Amino acid sequence: MELFAAVQTRSSAARVGPPGPSPEDLDLLLQAAARAPDHGRLKPWRFIVLNGATREAFTAAAAEAKRARLPAMTEEQLAVEREKFNRSPTIVVVGCAVDRDQSKIPEIEQVVAVGAAAQNLFLAAHDLGYGVMWKTGAAAYDPAVKTIIGLRPDDHIVAIMHLGARLK
Repeated sequence: MELFAAVQTRSSAARVGPPGPSPEDLDLLLQAAARAPDHGRLKPWRFIVLNGATREAFTAAAAEAKRARLPAMTEEQLAVEREKFNRSPTIVVVGCAVDRDQSKIPEIEQVVAVGAAAQNLFLAAHDLGYGVMWKTGAAAYDPAVKTIIGLRPDDHIVAIMHLGARLK
């Protein structure tokens, strides 16, 4: 796919399902993401592929983050919230580990670089024929959720990318 065609035809999928990217394709996507512009070459991005126990812990913490914001949620509503993460074959959390030990590159520039990395990942997935949903929600701002995936509470989750076959 040509670059301009990818940009002009890119859109968020309404839903994704199996199959997710192959290990080889996922590697290509993460390599493309890591080629984002980056003032100071800090590489503040962190790409966390949610698998196994990490995915379970992230899903549970994300549901609890939503319950903390909406305490009246029923158990059925929490189950629906957890299912949102379980129906996507591949989820990549794109985080920003801010380097606060240097004073040259402001935090906002580091976050924007990670946003560019997320866009690279999105366009690369589109180019390979995958559907993508770029999500955030309460989970992206919850310190406990961040800690589960190895970020500090004051770091940022820029995107929760759901990848797979585009479903109608």
